[in-house]
Amino acid sequence: MVLEKELEGGVPMHVEELSTGHDKNEAAHNAAAGEHTQTVWQALKSEPKAVVWSIAVSTAIIMEGYDIVLVTSLFAQPAFAERYGSYLPSQNTWQIPAPWQSALGIAPTLGALLGAFLNGWLTHMFGYRKVLLASLIAITAFIFLLFFATSLGMILAGLILCGIPWGVFATMAPAYASEVCSLTLRGYLTVYVNLCWAFGQLIAAGVLEGFATNTSEWAYRIPFAIQWIFPLPLFAVIWFCPESPWWLVSKGKIEEAAHSVRRLTSKNSTAAPQDTIALIQHTNMIEAETESGTSYWSCFKSVDLRRTEIVCMAFASQIWCGSPLGGTPAYFFVQAGLSSSNAFKFSVGGLGLASIGTIISWYLISRIGRRTLYVWGLGLLTVCLLITGIVAAVSHGSTSSYVQAGFVVAWLLIYYLTVGPVCYAIISETSAVRLRNKSVCPSRMAYYISQVVGNVIEPYMINPGNANWQGKTALFWAGTCALCFVWTFIRLPETKDRSYEELDLLFNAKVGARKFASTRVDPYAAVGERVKRE
Repeated sequence: MVLEKELEGGVPMHVEELSTGHDKNEAAHNAAAGEHTQTVWQALKSEPKAVVWSIAVSTAIIMEGYDIVLVTSLFAQPAFAERYGSYLPSQNTWQIPAPWQSALGIAPTLGALLGAFLNGWLTHMFGYRKVLLASLIAITAFIFLLFFATSLGMILAGLILCGIPWGVFATMAPAYASEVCSLTLRGYLTVYVNLCWAFGQLIAAGVLEGFATNTSEWAYRIPFAIQWIFPLPLFAVIWFCPESPWWLVSKGKIEEAAHSVRRLTSKNSTAAPQDTIALIQHTNMIEAETESGTSYWSCFKSVDLRRTEIVCMAFASQIWCGSPLGGTPAYFFVQAGLSSSNAFKFSVGGLGLASIGTIISWYLISRIGRRTLYVWGLGLLTVCLLITGIVAAVSHGSTSSYVQAGFVVAWLLIYYLTVGPVCYAIISETSAVRLRNKSVCPSRMAYYISQVVGNVIEPYMINPGNANWQGKTALFWAGTCALCFVWTFIRLPETKDRSYEELDLLFNAKVGARKFASTRVDPYAAVGERVKRE
């Protein structure tokens, strides 16, 4: 009772109180049982502050989503193409040359690769909050290079530098969301990361559509300048952001972790702070029974090799399911035969549906599960791409152009209902707790490497000055998407409604991917009785 009064009064609890005040195993069990039984509404009442802080951190993703659409869509903007491109007499149009399209397309990705790698190390050393604040300062400075660029080379350099903090944002957001909230809210908050990505893309498409008929330099300089809207307000909010209690426990800062838990939960929380800390410690203990180490190399050893394979392939599949074509559709629409104005309108409409799809996915992910949505999402995306390619190959004219555009819009909706948002839940839940900062980073790096390859080959396939495949490019991506479908059907496990303790035990027992959902797990049973296969 004394401990409870101290907690309510806000007095810091001591390490001794956490370790000797009551049985930690029982406390962890109580916290785990509470997470499994609470409803979404109960979780929201218990953890409103955790939701707010997770949303604040994830909002930084809007900047990366904005830029990905902005850069590649500028290729279809007449003002940008005339300022930086070359004139093609045979096409009577200005085009950014394919080598520069490829270079600019991969430039932010190259920077993001470095940012993702550094984030795994920096966050492990300094924590989420300090690294995020430093990244916001960096992105504010790097945007100047894009805004004042006088050549494609300056834009290239600016995009590479901006990519570094974008890589930090992309790897930090899902990891932080998965650590500050309970099992009940974990899927919703990690999927919110993808909603921020969709919002960023939608904002970029809307801005570009507004400047589609503008022929001055401001048609592309203002879209670059709009990126300055985000960093300062985010910096002001995140300055007060609590550190992840999982990171603090991993550093032995138990008192600070307990204080962080109190900041993340309300007085009506179903779990006492000391119980939550005990659960974190118990999860770390289970992982320590089989493996040790927190380096990047640990991600590729023993049981964690399988977990790394899953998170890397889940993220890479976001590219190989056709994102270089469908994820940045404005240029594709132009090459499919639509006018520049109509292409941007279709792009805005498609990315608007993408935002709606992500919101709907919140319901689907809580009812259907991660594996089912991901596997069959890839199947439907394959069908959309296949039809798009066939229509482009056998038919021409305005009707064919609009049919192709329609199926690419359908691709966007399906992607953001399934593969896009669900991936973030998969990678944050599959990673081992002690390796989460490291594991999320190589998974995102796998995404970026795939993106580099995709953004290099896509312009050469679709550009009129090169292969000029136009809509037939979709047939290539239909093939790669089908391969991803096969992999996920065989290797992707179901993580829905599983605590981190349970997932550790399932991976340690080498349970098959298609058996994850049906296998019974009790983390508090005797060591030999924890996993019971059906």
